[in-house]
Amino acid sequence: MKRVTGKLQISQLRSLTLATCLFTLPGLALAQDAQSRDIIEGIQDGERVELKLPDPEEQLPLEDLRKFTEVFARIKDAYVEEVSDSELLESAIKGMLSDLDPHSTYLAPKDYEELEESTSGEFGGLGIEVGMENGFVKVISPIDDTPAQKAGVQAGDLIIKLDEKPVKGMSLEEAVNLMRGKPGSVLTLTIMREGETAPIEIDVTRDIIKVTSIKSRMIENGYGYVRITQFQAETGKQFLKALNVLEDEHGSDLDGLVIDLRNNPGGVLQAAVETADALIDEGLIVYTEGRIQSSRLRFSAKPGDVMADTPIVVLINGGSASASEILAGALQDHERAVIMGTQSFGKGSVQTVIPLDETHAIKMTTARYFTPDGRSIQATGIKPDIEVRPAELTELDSRPFFTEADLTGHLTGENEEKAKEQREQQAETEQSAANRDYQLRSALNLLKGMRILNRKDDSGQQGKDQ
Repeated sequence: MKRVTGKLQISQLRSLTLATCLFTLPGLALAQDAQSRDIIEGIQDGERVELKLPDPEEQLPLEDLRKFTEVFARIKDAYVEEVSDSELLESAIKGMLSDLDPHSTYLAPKDYEELEESTSGEFGGLGIEVGMENGFVKVISPIDDTPAQKAGVQAGDLIIKLDEKPVKGMSLEEAVNLMRGKPGSVLTLTIMREGETAPIEIDVTRDIIKVTSIKSRMIENGYGYVRITQFQAETGKQFLKALNVLEDEHGSDLDGLVIDLRNNPGGVLQAAVETADALIDEGLIVYTEGRIQSSRLRFSAKPGDVMADTPIVVLINGGSASASEILAGALQDHERAVIMGTQSFGKGSVQTVIPLDETHAIKMTTARYFTPDGRSIQATGIKPDIEVRPAELTELDSRPFFTEADLTGHLTGENEEKAKEQREQQAETEQSAANRDYQLRSALNLLKGMRILNRKDDSGQQGKDQ
């Protein structure tokens, strides 16, 4: 609809009355004091004044405003218990935000504190990242080494009851408040899980949650493993430190690296950008698009790759969300790593905390994330280059074979002692985490294959040069 412009020639007495009335109507473009004075002076002097009427489609609908005030009045008059105006208005704000999407919410003073706790890495509760789905609380992922993970809570679980209280009808904020509590107290979660025919109950003992963002170790000689459990403010620096420790332990550059982002619910955007920057030589890492200028951001890598020429495999699953998807998407688009596992969660939106006063704020979705190639993560997630589902492996025949080296009086082989040491090392690693974890084992095998091919390529090139 086009903006309507009307030109009025009116008498001074009637003009003052009209001007007074106009300033009481909501939405008219007469809010600025200087502009208002100019219009009044023009009307009083009998001049011809041009009024720009606002586009009706951009104004608050009066009929809906009347409906709101009517509901407000009915609740005040007839609700079973007396409700204050401030309580009703706060509830209206909460409802207005929560109905937009699962991640927009109203932050009261206590919520402010909890937000700071979650980004600093220490808070009280069960240790799970949750969202809402069809009125129930859905587990995005349990956090490593927390009561929820130890009790057996899994990504994708749908919580239908907290102790004896049904979750249906609760807001996410109300459910989270029930899950938090005194360390040592027990909360019974009633859960619906895919593949189960009936609800299951899990008792979880609350504790102070201290999240270690980075864990690292050597999984085999030359092959490093870095687990990022959550992106916190210091994750980027801790990631670089972990890589340096692994290389020092190996004594040289790593032959391969596994980055484990499974069940990583995300966290601080800048931490994911810093982690990607360490592994990408140059170019775009991620960008955001929103309606307002401040929500349109671009993050690019500085020159330099601290793991240049080291093959990388990144593990993801349905519990990998937000910042972990940004890291995986950037490495995938730059062809810097092979993404392995199952499709990620698909949380590709940006939330901005907007203060209302010193103690209250709103957390509102203001933009969407896009990978360097322009792919939206929202509701689609990151698709792995190689899909590997979790599995349990059972060896068909684990008995040791009888070999030539076991025969009495056998001829001694040139590398017999070295081969014996290798067999002993293999026996020690058969019960390692990499062998118990099928996805991690698949990542390690892929890295070994890539290393063999790279070594052959290097040898072939040297032969040509000679």
